[in-house]
Formats: sequence, structure tokens, C-alpha cells
Amino acid sequence: MPTYDYSCEGCGHEFEHFQSMSSRRLRKCPDCGETKLERLIGGGSGLIFKGSGFYETDYKRAGRGAPSSEKSPSAKSAPTGGG
Repeated sequence: MPTYDYSCEGCGHEFEHFQSMSSRRLRKCPDCGETKLERLIGGGSGLIFKGSGFYETDYKRAGRGAPSSEKSPSAKSAPTGGG
């Protein structure tokens, strides 16, 4: 459900109201009680999910790397510091 911005032309009170798209617009100002509310046009915000989703198998786990035979040998033969 979207949040709509309203402004009263009588008293200048501005507020947001959370309502469904099929609900009628508000007419009466909650501040002054006059029926001079205008629904403001907003840029809106959206969140769009594309694709089939995210799954546990999409990410590598810490214990599941490349097999030990595929690791580079340079890491094993690096000299230790000392001197």
C-alpha cells in the first residue's frame, strides 16, 4: 500500500497518509477540519526485484573453497621471515 502526501489549502498543514490505491482520497483536514485537502503528486519510490531470486547456493561458504590440489604452490613455498 502506498503512502500519499496531502496538503490543506486552508491551513497549510502537510502530512502523509498510508492507504490502499483503491481507497477514496481524504477530504477533511485532521488539523483544521476544513474540506480543502489536496493530494500532492510525488515522485514515489519503488523497489524492483528482477531475476529468479537469491538462494543459499549463490554464495560461497568459508569451508568450501577450491580443492587443495588446485591451490597455488607459491603460497606453500614462501619463505618465513627471520634472519
